[in-house]
Amino acid sequence: MITGELKNKIDGLWDAFAAGGLVNPLEVIEQITYLMFIHDLDDADNLRAKESEMLGLPYETIFSENVKIGERVIDGTQLKWSVFHDYPAEKMYGIMQEWIFPFIKSLHNDKESAYSKYMQDAIFKLPTPLLLSKVVDSLDEIYDLMNHMQASDVRGDVYEYLLSKIAQSGRNGQFRTPRHIIKMMVELMKPSADDMICDPACGTSGFLVASGEWLKENRKEEIFFDKDKKEHYMNHMFYGYDMDRTMLRIGAMNMMTHGIDNPCIEYRDSLSDQNSDKERYTLVLANPPFKGSLDAESVSGDLLKVCKTKKTELLFLTLFLRILKVGGRCACIVPDGVLFGSSSAHKSIRKEIVDNNKLQAVISMPSGVFKPYAGVSTAILIFTKTNHGGTDDVWFYDMTADGFSLDDKRTSVQENDIPDIIERFSNLDNEKERKRTDKSFFVPKQEIVDNDYDLSINKYKKIEYKPVEYPSTQEIMTNIREIEMEIGTQMEELEKLLGL
Repeated sequence: MITGELKNKIDGLWDAFAAGGLVNPLEVIEQITYLMFIHDLDDADNLRAKESEMLGLPYETIFSENVKIGERVIDGTQLKWSVFHDYPAEKMYGIMQEWIFPFIKSLHNDKESAYSKYMQDAIFKLPTPLLLSKVVDSLDEIYDLMNHMQASDVRGDVYEYLLSKIAQSGRNGQFRTPRHIIKMMVELMKPSADDMICDPACGTSGFLVASGEWLKENRKEEIFFDKDKKEHYMNHMFYGYDMDRTMLRIGAMNMMTHGIDNPCIEYRDSLSDQNSDKERYTLVLANPPFKGSLDAESVSGDLLKVCKTKKTELLFLTLFLRILKVGGRCACIVPDGVLFGSSSAHKSIRKEIVDNNKLQAVISMPSGVFKPYAGVSTAILIFTKTNHGGTDDVWFYDMTADGFSLDDKRTSVQENDIPDIIERFSNLDNEKERKRTDKSFFVPKQEIVDNDYDLSINKYKKIEYKPVEYPSTQEIMTNIREIEMEIGTQMEELEKLLGL
């Protein structure tokens, strides 16, 4: 979470845009994203040059001495943030408008890439040189603070805080998934070097970015020392779909900034006939929208055959089963109503997952996880597509703390179940003997079936009641009499002092 001086700097940056006449939150976040991307290009290019030098490999910088922009050839070093940020406001503004934006729009050679698709209509909208100068100075201060902080994912937290302002503004607000919850889900699923990972409601590509980062940290040699696997990682591993072009553009730049050259990030209504994917992916990670009901005519007929409903949270679960290959895995966030809803649609999708596939885990999360933007209670479902059953004992975990206070402030606290969840899920053999009064426990499939496929943890968790001994009535009355006598004595002393 972003607090203190860094938070104030980001708020100041946002206020600078408002004072400069740019008030649409989506436009503000777009412009900040472009500028952060330009800053990160410089850093990433320097880092890759150093790595290549250490390994004795040739490296061709993107900021070469002769960069062609339109019909002109210019000195590419002027496009580096570390160079132009010292220029006077007017000169910086001209370079940004005439050279840098055309440069980043044509940066990717593959015109069919996600980056190219969503940068084609990118427009530099800062209205004055003065505003650009203020924004560049503010971003320099923000990056300096980030560099001095020890937290490894502080840049991601900054980005998430910026994105949260879209929700705060009340316009086009997205149901944000906290980064630590995303990272937990990725850690639970442990992606492999051969996976094809999909988020059908990707927003800013948080799950895809976190998966890529996890693979870099844990499968580095396997992926990056193998030509075919590296090519798969860069071009064929990550798939994200959304209906918000701004979010897709931000997501594409987010992925490229994290070193993934060509993810498949596309505009698509995942629940409609526009989405023809079937048995394509090996891992789905998602927090689909819970926005209520859709027009039945816009929903794919294939999904309605399995689960006849207009509720998006149920339709997305049906979609996950359709797009996964047999053996493919899914970790998704659902509202609590999915776990115990009594409608035929609720029951049918739960029955489909439990009876015809392999439900592995239900992790119940506290309602404060998504505050201050939403107070909905949610859970994480983890299952594998088999088409032939396989559910045996289902693992339940009652998460009560995630490392932050569960109020609107979401300040850091010591209580945190996430490390325990990861540890227990990674060693499920040790969970067999746990009692229903513990944080986690197994429930046999037959018991779930007997309870009408109810997946709410409260249906199975047992509360250990400890007897409390209260004093007898006679003892309480005696205490009251003693207090009355003490009050009377003190009143007499007070009257003597007052001469009454």
